[in-house]
Amino acid sequence: MQKINKNVVLALLSLTSLVFLLFQLCYYKFYLSQKVRENCAAQACLCGITPYNAYSETFSSINASPAPNHVVRKFLGLISSHNIPVYLIDPLILGLIDKDIEQIRSSDGPSTDCKYFCAPRDFTTFALLDKTWKHEMGLFRTAEKMGFQWLKIINKDPRLDGMDDLSGIEIPLHYIFKLASHAIHLVVFYERSGNYLWHGPLRLKQHMDRKFVPFRKLHFGRYPGAYEKPELVLVSIDDLKVQIPKNPSSFLDEMSHSRFLECRYREARAFFQLYPDDASLDAVVFRKKAKSLLHLAVRTLNNLGVKFWLSSGTCLGWYRQCNVIPHSKDVDLGVFIRDYKADIIPAFQKAGLPLKHKFGKVEDSLELSFQGEDDVKLDIFFFYEEDDHIWNGGTQAKSGKKFKYLFPKFTLCWTEFVELKVHVPCETLQYVEANYGPDWKVPVKTWDWKSSPSNVQYNGVWPVDEWDDVIQIY
Repeated sequence: MQKINKNVVLALLSLTSLVFLLFQLCYYKFYLSQKVRENCAAQACLCGITPYNAYSETFSSINASPAPNHVVRKFLGLISSHNIPVYLIDPLILGLIDKDIEQIRSSDGPSTDCKYFCAPRDFTTFALLDKTWKHEMGLFRTAEKMGFQWLKIINKDPRLDGMDDLSGIEIPLHYIFKLASHAIHLVVFYERSGNYLWHGPLRLKQHMDRKFVPFRKLHFGRYPGAYEKPELVLVSIDDLKVQIPKNPSSFLDEMSHSRFLECRYREARAFFQLYPDDASLDAVVFRKKAKSLLHLAVRTLNNLGVKFWLSSGTCLGWYRQCNVIPHSKDVDLGVFIRDYKADIIPAFQKAGLPLKHKFGKVEDSLELSFQGEDDVKLDIFFFYEEDDHIWNGGTQAKSGKKFKYLFPKFTLCWTEFVELKVHVPCETLQYVEANYGPDWKVPVKTWDWKSSPSNVQYNGVWPVDEWDDVIQIY
C-alpha cells in the first residue's frame, strides 16, 4: 500500500479550510449583513421614532471618531445649505465665550487656535425658532448623506391644551444629529402669547433608543423652559461663523432660572365639572379688570427689576382653575423682602395706581395695597426667610394686631397666566395647601384673612408709638 504523503494531506486540509473560510465570508457579506440592515431598520420603525441610519450605527465603531469641531462644522454646513437660522446655546461653550467676549467681538481675522469647539464633549447645543423653518424632510435626507444619524422628539403642544378640540396635537420639541461619538442637540423654541420663548421637555417614548446619546447629560430637556427673546450677534470662533446671544452671561443666568410649569388644564376642566364657572356679568367684568391690573403690575415691577410671583388667591386661581377667581376682588403678588426697592410706591403711583394702605415696615411684616379700577385692588405681600420656613405678615388697622403666615421654603418657576409670563412657586401644591389647607379644591366665598388661612399665627401687637409708621391708610 502506497504511503500517504503528509505534506499533501496538510496542503489539502489547508485548502479545504481556506475554501470554507471564503464561503463563510461570502455568506456573511451577501446574507447576514443584509439581515442586519433589515433588522436595524425594523428596530428603528418599531421604536416609534423617525428612523435614523441604523446600519451606520451598527458599524460606526470601526470608524475613527471625528473631533467635536469637525462635527459642528459639518452641522453648520448642513443647516446653512437649507437656510436654517440656528444659534448657539451650549452653556459650556457660552461660558467660555463670555470670558472672551470683547476679544471675540473685536477680532476680524481667522483664528488658528481651536479653543471653544475642540474640547472633548458628548454634544453641542443649538437653538432653532420654530417659525423660521418648516421643511424638515429635505434636511434629514441631506444629513443622512453626510453621515449623520438623527432622532426627532415630539410631544403635545401645550399652547392648545385649553382647547378641547385641538389638545393632543403633537409638535417637534428636540432634534438630535449624531456623527460617530459626538451629537448636536437642536432645541426647538416656540413663541408663546406672553411674548416669550418656550421649549418643551425631552421625553422619550416607550420604544425609543435610550442609548442613542447620553440623554441625562443634555443641558436642555429635563424641564420645560421659558426665556426672553434674545438679541443675536454673529461672531467668528474657531474659524466658524456662529450666531450667539448678544449677552451670553444674561442668557446663562436666564437658563439657571428657566424652569416652566404649565397650567393644569385637565384638572381645571374637572374642577369646573364639579363647580360650574361663574359666567355672570359681574364675574366677566371683574376678570377683565383683574387681568388689566395684573398686566400693569407686571410691567411696573419688571421695569424696576423686582422679582415677584402670583400669591394667595391669585396663585390658587392659576393652580386650581387656570383663571382669576371671580369672587376674590383683588390681585395678590408676593415679593421677597430682599428684593424690595423704595421706588415701588412711586412707580405704581406714576402708573396710575394710588397707594391704598401700607402696613408694617421693611424689617417686619411689610404689605402694600394699591387701588385699581373701581373696587379692584393690588396687594403686594413681602416675604421673610427664616432657617426652615418663609413667612409674610398681616396687620389689623383698628387694633394694631399682627399676624404671620408660614410657608415651607419654595423656589420660583415660570408659568403663563392671562397671557403673561409670570412666576409661581415651583412647589405650588405645598404653597397652596399651606395657605388654604387640604380642602383647597373646594371654593370658599366667605374668607376672613385673620382666621381662615391654615397657616395663620397671631404675632403680637404693634407698639402704639409706631402706629403712625406701620399703619398708613389713604
